[in-house]
This record gives sequence, structure tokens and C-alpha cells, in this order.
Amino acid sequence: MASQAVKNSMPISTAGRSTESSGFTLVELAVVVLLLSLFTLLSVPTLNRLASDELGRSARTLSGTIKYLFNEAVLTGREHRLIFDLQHGSYRAQVLAADGSLHEATGSQQQGVLGQDIRFSDLTLPERGLFRTGTVTTRILPVGWIDETIVHLSDGQKRQMTLRVMPLTGTTEIHEGYREFYHE
Repeated sequence: MASQAVKNSMPISTAGRSTESSGFTLVELAVVVLLLSLFTLLSVPTLNRLASDELGRSARTLSGTIKYLFNEAVLTGREHRLIFDLQHGSYRAQVLAADGSLHEATGSQQQGVLGQDIRFSDLTLPERGLFRTGTVTTRILPVGWIDETIVHLSDGQKRQMTLRVMPLTGTTEIHEGYREFYHE
């Protein structure tokens, strides 16, 4: 009981407690609004540029289509072909059937069209040369091999991108600008 009396007689500290309200001051709120405005001002131009980047979007879509078809060829055991129509800025996929006939591929990645004002500048198949017109076919074999293909895209503002398809993996390197790759 003696210890109970000592506890009751000890003063309780009220440090850090305030009788005032615990809200934010007008200055604190102003600083938060200023910081949010600054972050918005800095990020909106970047978001607008990314949203309107039709050239980059076309390059990524084409890259995804190539990888999808590469995987499909391996999984189905059937040769796939990607046919580029250089004049119309489009591409489509075909599958080689067991009897040797070609059929249009089915699925979400069977065909595509480049974005508005985006065009193929040229396409290079190192084994066959450089193409600027017509249709060009890239073969995708079921053993996990795709013809090395270098695609140059451009937009209305003279921006260019280079896509280089890697034969063993079906992945695509995407580079800003017009890049050439030399083979010996």
C-alpha cells in the first residue's frame, strides 16, 4: 500500500500536451498546396509527352507482336510469318500449316497498323538486303529462331526509331533515332 501512496503522490507530466486545437495552421496548408502545385507543374508536361508519343507506342506494339508470334511459333510447333506492308504502314501474321499452306494467324496479335503519321522508313533483313517498298516477310521458326530484322520507323516531325529483332530470343531492342547495324 505504501507503493500505492507513492504512485498517487507522484506528479503526472503534461509536457507536450496542449490545450489548443491540433489542426494545421494556414501557413502549413499553404506550403502543402505550393508543393503539390510544383509537383504537378513539373510532371504534367512529361505525362503529355508520353501520352502523345505515337511513334514510341507504335514501336512498342510492333515489338510486343513480334515477341508474341515468336512464343506462339515455339509453343505450337508451327512456323509463323510476319508480313510487313511498307506502303500502308501495316503488318499481319500468318501460320504455316502442316500441309504447307499459309493461313492468317488468329488471336489478338494477328495484325496491326502503325499509328497516325507513323510510317516504315525502311526494313533490313541482313541476309536479303534493304527494303523501302512492297511487302517483306520475316520468318519465325518453331525451333526458337526469327530472321534478324531491323525496322526503321518515322513520324511526321522527322523523329525516328530503330527496332532490332534478336534472332535467338525474339526480343526487340528499341533505339531512338536511325541506327544501322553492320554484319561481316
